[in-house]
Amino acid sequence: MGSLTGPKRWNRARLEAYECGIEPTPQPVGGGRFPVKYYLTAMLFIVFDIEIIFLYPWAVAFDHLGLFGLVEMVLFIVTVLIAYAYVWRRGGLEWD
Repeated sequence: MGSLTGPKRWNRARLEAYECGIEPTPQPVGGGRFPVKYYLTAMLFIVFDIEIIFLYPWAVAFDHLGLFGLVEMVLFIVTVLIAYAYVWRRGGLEWD
C-alpha cells in the first residue's frame, strides 16, 4: 500500500543497494553471475543435511527398534559415507 500512496521521489541513492552503511560494491547489470561450483556446494550441503536429519528420529526411537533398527541405521550411515567419499574423491568439496 505504501508504494501506491507514498511519495514518488526517485533519486540515485534510493535506487542503490544498501550495505550496512558502507559503499556498495559495483555489480554488473542483471546482478552478476555466480560460479556453478557455488550451487553444487549448496546442493551437496542440503542433500547431506537432509540425510543427517534422519538420525534424530532413529535416536529417539532407538529402544523400540532394537537390533533391526541398529542394522538399518548402520546401512544408512554406510550409504551416506560412500556418497560422501564419492563426492570428496570427485572434487565436489574443493573450493577453487
